[in-house]
Amino acid sequence: MEDTITKFLLLAPAILLAITMHEFAHALVAWRMGDDTARRLGRVSLNPLRHLDPMGTAVFLITAWMGMGFGWAKPVPFNYLRMKNVRLGFIAVSAAGPAANLLTALALGVIFHVLQALMPQFFIEFNIYKFLAAMVWINLVLCFFNLLPLPPLDGSGIVTGLLPPALAREYQRVGRYGIFILLALIVLPSLTSQAPDILDAIVRQPAQGLFNFLLR
Repeated sequence: MEDTITKFLLLAPAILLAITMHEFAHALVAWRMGDDTARRLGRVSLNPLRHLDPMGTAVFLITAWMGMGFGWAKPVPFNYLRMKNVRLGFIAVSAAGPAANLLTALALGVIFHVLQALMPQFFIEFNIYKFLAAMVWINLVLCFFNLLPLPPLDGSGIVTGLLPPALAREYQRVGRYGIFILLALIVLPSLTSQAPDILDAIVRQPAQGLFNFLLR
């Protein structure tokens, strides 16, 4: 029971931080690009309550408990037609969320080593290293997961902005199937050994490699 409570206390703040930074970045960049829709709705905020979706957060906590971490927040609304440069806006807003998670992980990695060097006893005695490690891990997983080029994930927005308009429209039509493809990638490897674990190869392994680099 104590281990369960400890794990929850490690994961919950990490998930709140990762989701908040991700959605805040989307909203902030959209505003800077000329669309104030998210700002008017109060989404340019570091208050987690502005961004959390109860079901998405619960799913995030459960899957993080299992070793990865997939979930969702309340979508940040945009009107790309109000932006100064529509295609650049599409790319910048989509990339902002994963970039924020990556930068957060890098900053936490620096803090990890500074505290370890300056206050080693405090760092170990109060499990600060576990707390920071959980935050780094969740931010890295959220970063790599959202870079998948599957609608509605952020990677698909980056690809859409890079494609010529005609191809972008065709690509976005995949959006109606994106969630089903994603669910298949998540569920099938646990149901049959014949299904390749693609998410492990392109999300967990890169996240693990960077995690090891930052906290070694």
